[in-house]
Amino acid sequence: MALITCQNAAFAYEGNTAVSNLNFAVHRGDYLCIVGENGSGKSTLIKGLLGLKVPQSGSVWMGDGLQPNKIGYLPQQTAAQKDFPASAYEVILSGRLGTRGILPFYSRVDKKIAEKNIKRLDIGNLRGRCYRELSGGQQQRVLLARALCAAEKMLLLDEPVAGLDPVVTRELYRLIEKINHETNITVIMVSHDIHSAVKYASHILHLQNTQVFFGKTKDYVQSEVGNRFLGITRRQESGGEAGGGEGSD
Repeated sequence: MALITCQNAAFAYEGNTAVSNLNFAVHRGDYLCIVGENGSGKSTLIKGLLGLKVPQSGSVWMGDGLQPNKIGYLPQQTAAQKDFPASAYEVILSGRLGTRGILPFYSRVDKKIAEKNIKRLDIGNLRGRCYRELSGGQQQRVLLARALCAAEKMLLLDEPVAGLDPVVTRELYRLIEKINHETNITVIMVSHDIHSAVKYASHILHLQNTQVFFGKTKDYVQSEVGNRFLGITRRQESGGEAGGGEGSD
């Protein structure tokens, strides 16, 4: 049974349709990358999958016991969030907030889960440090550990490597791949990095304000849209064609 199913779904951003004609399903253990040009509706879709946006039309539903408060979410950070004055441990433990209900304190189980994810991401040396004093790569590891504290079956990651240097980017991609393989947690990731997407993901969803491809990565790289998009990004990287500015999606 699928964890998330979209059927003829559309979502709006600031009153305008951002993405439409969505028909896909995500299952346990999948690693789905959502790709497309700036403004194609990628981040809007992520908010829709989290239940933060109601579909403008069509439907989105969860199955196999998945619940919104048990999805780990790593959003794009604002400047204010990067300057958050708490310890790394406090940030990680806050990933358990959605599971506490009316309980006023973190339980022994909450703390055990936080410790497990600190160990999983090898960030024990960061636990007592102030979050705002960490490097960009260290902050992303802390936020990934926080998301894992909430995730029982699924992680949603919105541009998790944005602004990171190539070495840190590769390390984070490998960590995410390891988590997906070793825990069978489903990963849904928005990415502008199409080359890494086809390297690590099992499935690709390509948006262009509408769904233009959904399927296995091996089929995407052989498709017309996949070949065209991979070719465009290669020309942009070599300086042959200018890329667009950073947008909301």
